[in-house]
Amino acid sequence: MTTFLEPSEINGLTNKVKRPAQVKVLNAMGIEHKVRPDGSVAILRAHITKVFGGAPDSVRKTTKVVEPNWAAI
Repeated sequence: MTTFLEPSEINGLTNKVKRPAQVKVLNAMGIEHKVRPDGSVAILRAHITKVFGGAPDSVRKTTKVVEPNWAAI
């Protein structure tokens, strides 16, 4: 795996081919990205993994469910 998404992956993520349209979709989705001097879009693979919740179980933090003590009522 590379550090940045491949152009085909950006196309799949945004469902757009033209770069200005991709940037518009990425902004709407809240995806952090940078536009390179040549106009291409750079997106960190780690950011996408974090945003879409695809972190491995060993990295993912567990959330403890807190409920009232119904026996005390």
